[in-house]
Amino acid sequence: MIRLYNTLTKSIDPFAPLRDDGVRMYSCGPTVYDVAHIGNMRAFLFPDVLQRTLRVIGGYPVRWVMNVTDIDDKTIRDSSVGSTRWRAEMGEQTSDPMENLRRFTSFFTREFLADLQTFGIEVDRMTNPRATDYITQMQELTRDILAAGYAYVSDGSVYFNVAAYSANHTYGRLFAIDTQNFREGVRIDADEYDRESVSDFVLWKGRKDGEPSWDFEIDGQNVPGRPGWHIECSAMSQNLLGLPFDIHTGGVDLRFPHHEDELAQCTAGYHVHDQASFWMHNEFLEVEGKKMSKSLGNFYTMRDLIARGIEPIDVRFAMLQAHYRAVFNFTFDGVTAARTARAKVQDYVYDVVDVAGSLHASASDGVGQQLIDTVGQALADDVHTPRALAALFVFMNEHPARALTPADAASVVDALRVVNEVFAVIAIEERPTLVVPDDIRALAEERWAARAAKNWSESDRLRDMLSASGWTMKDGKDGYTLESAK
Repeated sequence: MIRLYNTLTKSIDPFAPLRDDGVRMYSCGPTVYDVAHIGNMRAFLFPDVLQRTLRVIGGYPVRWVMNVTDIDDKTIRDSSVGSTRWRAEMGEQTSDPMENLRRFTSFFTREFLADLQTFGIEVDRMTNPRATDYITQMQELTRDILAAGYAYVSDGSVYFNVAAYSANHTYGRLFAIDTQNFREGVRIDADEYDRESVSDFVLWKGRKDGEPSWDFEIDGQNVPGRPGWHIECSAMSQNLLGLPFDIHTGGVDLRFPHHEDELAQCTAGYHVHDQASFWMHNEFLEVEGKKMSKSLGNFYTMRDLIARGIEPIDVRFAMLQAHYRAVFNFTFDGVTAARTARAKVQDYVYDVVDVAGSLHASASDGVGQQLIDTVGQALADDVHTPRALAALFVFMNEHPARALTPADAASVVDALRVVNEVFAVIAIEERPTLVVPDDIRALAEERWAARAAKNWSESDRLRDMLSASGWTMKDGKDGYTLESAK
């Protein structure tokens, strides 16, 4: 049985889909005004590992939706004429704000999906609806909320009436809200605002000069403008998954106001008590123990790390070593350690495949099931990836590859393939043929001769030369082996 922490109940609860056709999961996706940073990647890694766990360990089909916010304060600001954020790849700016927004957000959507793929996130398994494709549905929901008595029109905008809603429903189910700070009648137009700002929030923002806008007839009048941020996810999740659906994910910073307002909108307009059965939130990422920020000089995108020679897959492995509900402290030393640990697993895969005799050897039974069981138990317990990885290393220590029979090795290969469907950090393949350049082979032979002559200083000097060239020489009883660090 899979058990998951539910922000709605504040407890770890048994999970089962609401319908027989599988799991329906909605993840709050990116606001596409820039390339993703590593904090974003941690947030998007979690639903990827969650859907993999549900499929591989739980055996459930998963329908996964991750929206793309392509209309909000930031995308409008940065796509405006003369914006310094405009890039050559987007084409020439026009005098049409809507066309500029489309080009701007389309470019960063492509960049975002490319970054996800680089990070091992299964883009092909998700649906990525753009908010601007669901304007009609957002307008319909806004009308329904107004008709229910939980919204009002003011100065060309439509606002959610928190006081009216709170008189009949609980506002603050996901996040403990200090209702004493509620400012009745005070309206917030910004898409994002502080937690202390408990007040009426915008459903539909009245048109401003130079901004993209849509016509909207409501309550007998036309109020051209664009949707507020919160209404987007309520409308898209209902239209794509139906309400209630199974799981809603996002970062802890989205609990309030975004997710709380989603819940309120769905209750008010769609008349459902729960938008989703499970609400799951991942914790923040820090860098060297501090909040990541450009002002501190510790702000990194995945592209920054790649430019430093860091493999995205090693960052993924490092992040999996922290539970999704714990703050992940990104350090360069930590990524280096993750790279070493991942290399050990990869070497184990190569050794097991060697013993099995084939990458596709059949195995009806064997010790590999122990690996699936122990890793699966950890993942079924609230997607506990640190314990799952620990179980993998315990198994490797208890079952050295060279001590396995070919049949057991074949079963381990099958098991590794299963667990890697969740981890996605290794390659299940035969050991690649290592091509050693002639100059490196000559250095190795020279060092082996120096070692045989017990000329230790010369042996050390030649070993250091090999290391500086990116090669490690491992001495054995009857010879040596070379490994490339690249």
